Amino acid sequence: MIGQDIAEQVSLIGPTWYANIWVAGDHHKAVELCREFCGHTPLRVTVTPTTYVCTGGAEEGVCVRSIQYPRFPEDEESRTNKVIDLAEFLRSRLCQHSYCVEFQDETVWDGASETP
Repeated sequence: MIGQDIAEQVSLIGPTWYANIWVAGDHHKAVELCREFCGHTPLRVTVTPTTYVCTGGAEEGVCVRSIQYPRFPEDEESRTNKVIDLAEFLRSRLCQHSYCVEFQDETVWDGASETP
């Protein structure tokens, strides 16, 4: 590429961190809601459709995954708070009673007036 500046390749390494939000609801609606949430809260997520199979039936839902993105480092408490806020937002807007957030070392279940 004669005459053009070529950006230098940069590699960044950060600590591994992830959170998976598991919630029932429509995949396409969840994508829209994640776009809305991430539009005003700096967060990057993937939204993967899934099917929950349990005694008595099955229902559709999503797994919303967030990772530590080394290009935009952030402290663990801030990332965790954003993910919990997103989980609450999805639970409410997808009209669900509960969700789980899976971290590397623990899983948080939260239900609206439900007992496990």
